[in-house]
Amino acid sequence: MEAVLSVLTNPYYIQVMTMVGISLIAALGLHLITGITGQFSFGHAAFVSIGAYASALLTIHLHLPFILSMLAGGLAAALCGILLGYPSLRLTGDYLGITTLGFGEIVRVVFINMKITGGASGLTGIPRETNIFLVYVVVVLTIWGMYRIQNSRFGRALTAIREDEIAAETMGINALLYKIKGFAIGTFVAGISGSLFAHMMQYLNPADFGFSRSFEILNFVVLGGLGSIPGTILGTVVLSLAPEFLRFVKEYRMLIYGALMVGMMIFRPYGLLGGVDVVRLLRGCWARLKARRAS
Repeated sequence: MEAVLSVLTNPYYIQVMTMVGISLIAALGLHLITGITGQFSFGHAAFVSIGAYASALLTIHLHLPFILSMLAGGLAAALCGILLGYPSLRLTGDYLGITTLGFGEIVRVVFINMKITGGASGLTGIPRETNIFLVYVVVVLTIWGMYRIQNSRFGRALTAIREDEIAAETMGINALLYKIKGFAIGTFVAGISGSLFAHMMQYLNPADFGFSRSFEILNFVVLGGLGSIPGTILGTVVLSLAPEFLRFVKEYRMLIYGALMVGMMIFRPYGLLGGVDVVRLLRGCWARLKARRAS
């Protein structure tokens, strides 16, 4: 019990778990875009940065309440997602990936060259508003929202587009409109994640939102299992905590981390929970447990 209390009250562990929650929110946004709709985005960190900077600037200069600035950051990211999505979502596969990758680099360079964002030196003076309780409230709401979307008519239309876009259009689904809506929701969630990140770190630098960050978020979704919310959660937790657990090996930490990712892709090519219906599995386990108790 004392060990549990020491973990819950240790500022380092609290910060790590808060960052895991913020990363999970961003990964759930990409889950909707890539896992459900099947649109590969290599610039997801750009939308996280848009939400972060928009929210931080509104808090600093307009003294907007944090909840309102967080929603504004999400809306700013969603608006940019719509503006990018309308022309680029007509593309598929590698072409869409290259477009989003280019957009991510454009956003990073723009933030580096803007005075209001602090340029390459970064933006300081952001008040600390984010705490672990708020982050996990948002995590729970995001998971609930993703389940509702995935199991709705809208979510089934997105899945149909992912499986066969031509067949989906034949059945009367406006593929471009649905993809833009899915992209907007996913980028809105990314903007919320960025806002929470900004008000936790109290400092923003464009270098924190480069291609490596986008690739990291994509890893959470792909290695957890495309199209699986539990997979996205597990992938984010495992890959976020792995570098922390490997700190004792110092300079070999990232080498082992990379080897773990390669190993997972070899032995679980569809992700940790790819192709696994976790809800049905848990229901089956619960039914067997009740049957054993009854007997």
